[in-house]
Amino acid sequence: MSQLPPLDLLKQARARYSQGELATLLDVDVRTVRRWEVRENDPPSYLADVIRQRILPLMTVATTDDHPFTFIDLFAGIGGIRLGFEAHGGHCVFTSEWNTFAQKTYLVNFPLDEAHVLAGDITTIDAADIPNHDVLLAGFPCQPFSIAGVSKKNTLGRPHGFECTTQGTLFFDVARIIATKRPKAFLLENVKNLLSHDKGNTFRVILQTLREELGYDVHYKVIDGQHFTPQHRERIIIVGFQEKTGFCWDDLQLPTKGPRLASILHPQDGSEATEEPYTIGPQGKINPKYTLTPNLWNYLQAYKEKHSAAGNGFGFGLAYPDSVTRPLSTRYYKDGSDILVSQGSCERPRRLTPRECARLMGFPDNFKIRVSDTQSYQQFGQSAVVPMIKEVARIMSPHIMTTVSASKLGEADVH
Repeated sequence: MSQLPPLDLLKQARARYSQGELATLLDVDVRTVRRWEVRENDPPSYLADVIRQRILPLMTVATTDDHPFTFIDLFAGIGGIRLGFEAHGGHCVFTSEWNTFAQKTYLVNFPLDEAHVLAGDITTIDAADIPNHDVLLAGFPCQPFSIAGVSKKNTLGRPHGFECTTQGTLFFDVARIIATKRPKAFLLENVKNLLSHDKGNTFRVILQTLREELGYDVHYKVIDGQHFTPQHRERIIIVGFQEKTGFCWDDLQLPTKGPRLASILHPQDGSEATEEPYTIGPQGKINPKYTLTPNLWNYLQAYKEKHSAAGNGFGFGLAYPDSVTRPLSTRYYKDGSDILVSQGSCERPRRLTPRECARLMGFPDNFKIRVSDTQSYQQFGQSAVVPMIKEVARIMSPHIMTTVSASKLGEADVH
């Protein structure tokens, strides 16, 4: 392979990487890569050496090593973020999740191996006890930040920096682990409102901590899950790298029109295997227990009418096969009013089944559900949109593997 001319090497590299990814790895403009491919310009002779040095080692790692990079999964929930990074070759070596019901779902889908530890409350874990890893993943909960002036802290002889501004919040635990383990990259996921919380002070402290205190190259973007699943679900994604990279949000591939609700609903025509208790009978009909009772349906209609008369938008959300739904919330188990599926004007609407909720979040159908409906609704309502994370992981992966490869080469030189 090493004797191939530049254009042939470029073609082989394109079998794995997009034009944008190659442009980043080769440190050129994406239009330059496009011109080489269409033979508008011939690639320079030195390109062959660049590809051999920068691209082929990454392709070798990705094809001969089952796990080109490792990661830890903090505030893991049921593993939605993990799935996105496993899809690009990542291997999980440590998980933290305090909720015992979420742990049950997690373990049945991600059995532990010799190199994988499952811990409970991360606030009780010494960062030094966490395995070394390349990437830190965390869908951390947002708690109020207590921000105090550094000068005042200095006057009082108290610590400043992220230990001062974030202690008492769960972000502090993310920060102290990054500070101790120095992963090559991280991904943090949170609600969109993190940007505006406390008039923007919370997010300012987070960025200051990650950039100034910890020294990472940080990028963030609000992404709507409806590009990937039929659900309007905006989340902020914060990405960081230990060193400057060519990471660019423009490399995201976001479909202009995502799927609609019909794509995740049980067909009820026998074309899908029955999955009790969600569907029953040979045709796989929806279990009647998911249809609202007359009393609950009457209450929800009256509640909405009352608020509509007052000029408010409160009330249930009725969804149809061509709908993009409201966000699935953790309170969905209470009355299902976030997303009620229409069953026609002559029948009361119904809740989504837990399997449909899993699909709405982008989980594959082989994802096992072994907890009650109440717990299932809460778990999927707290999860990340899997295909959205998978797409972010895709554009992060070349930069992660470049750093991992460089690190391995450096270790080899030392020895």
